[in-house]
Amino acid sequence: MHKGIDMASDRPTRQEPAGTLRRIPFQPHQLVDRITPAADLFVLAHLGIPRIARDEWSLDVCGLVERPRRLDFTDLARYPKRTLEAFHQCAGDPTAPERAERRIANVVWGGVALSDILDDAGVAPEAAYIWSFGADHGAFAGEAVPFYWKDLPLARLPGGDVLVAYECDGEALSPEHGFPARLVVPGYYGTNSVKWLYRIELAKTRATGLFTTRYYNDPPRTPASSPSPVWSAGPEAVIVHPEPGSVVPAGDLSVTGYAWADAGVAMVDLSADDGQTWIAAEVEPRRQRSWQPFRGALAIGTGREIAVRAFDRDGVGQPASAARNAIHRVPLAVSGIRRVR
Repeated sequence: MHKGIDMASDRPTRQEPAGTLRRIPFQPHQLVDRITPAADLFVLAHLGIPRIARDEWSLDVCGLVERPRRLDFTDLARYPKRTLEAFHQCAGDPTAPERAERRIANVVWGGVALSDILDDAGVAPEAAYIWSFGADHGAFAGEAVPFYWKDLPLARLPGGDVLVAYECDGEALSPEHGFPARLVVPGYYGTNSVKWLYRIELAKTRATGLFTTRYYNDPPRTPASSPSPVWSAGPEAVIVHPEPGSVVPAGDLSVTGYAWADAGVAMVDLSADDGQTWIAAEVEPRRQRSWQPFRGALAIGTGREIAVRAFDRDGVGQPASAARNAIHRVPLAVSGIRRVR
C-alpha cells in the first residue's frame, strides 16, 4: 500500500449493499434512445454501494500539488458547471478481458472540470499521473480491497472534459452511480471513472492497486512488450435493428446502430456473408464525446447472420473475436427463400 494514503476514520464506510452488484437493463438491440435515461444506465460495482450524505462528503486534493486542499460539496459547486455528452462503457469482466460484454450507454454528465480544481491546487512539475480513490471497499476475487484505486496519465487532462461529476442526464447522481460525486473520464472505459470519489492524488508513477495491476491491466501482447492499462476505449459498434432472431425477408435490409471510440469513429462497415464482403454505412458526426449513430442497407440472401465493424480516426479497427471490443454479430432467420432439393 502507498505510504502516503491516509486511511482516516472520516472516510465514508457504510455500504448498502456490500459486495459486487450488477444490473444490466439493456442488451444492444434495446438501446433505442440516443441519450440513455439515467434510470436505465447499467450498474457495476465490484465492492459495494457506499451511502454518503452530501453534507458529509469531501474531496481531498493532495500529493504532488503546491496547495493541498479539501473541498466539500459547496466548494465544488462554486466552480463553473460543465455538461458533457459521452458514451459510457464497461470494460467487461476483469477476469475475462477477452469476452465482449457490450455494456454501453450514452449519457450527459454535469459537473466540474478536474483541470479547474488542479489549477487551483497547483500541479508540481514532476507529476505524471492522477490517482483517484473511491469510498467503496471490501473484497474482490478473494482479495481484500481497502478502497477502489485507479489512475490515468496527467497528459489526458487538457481539454477540460475530465469531470468531477455530480449529475447524470440533468439529475443528481444516484447512490449506485456515485453520489455525491464521481470522476468521469470520457473516452476511457468506465472502470477509470471512479465512483464515490473522495481523494485525488498527483504522483510520479502509476498506482499499484489491485485494479491497476492484476485487473484492468492487460498482459503483454509479446514477450518483449509491457502490460497495457485498460484506459482508452477501442473502436466498437453494435447493431440495434434488426434484433437477434428477427425473421426478415430476403432482399434489402435496413440496419441501424451505434459506434464509438475514444479517438472518434471514422468508418462503419456492414456484412451479410460472414465478413467476406463489407458495405460502408453512413455515420453521423460525434457530438462532444458521444457515440455515433449509423445506418446502412444489406442485401440479405441465404446468410443467417449480419455483422458490423468500426474503424476509429487513427485507422484502428475491431478484432474479429476474442477481445472486449470484438465484432458484433446478429443472427437472423431469412424468409422467402426457396430451397432446391
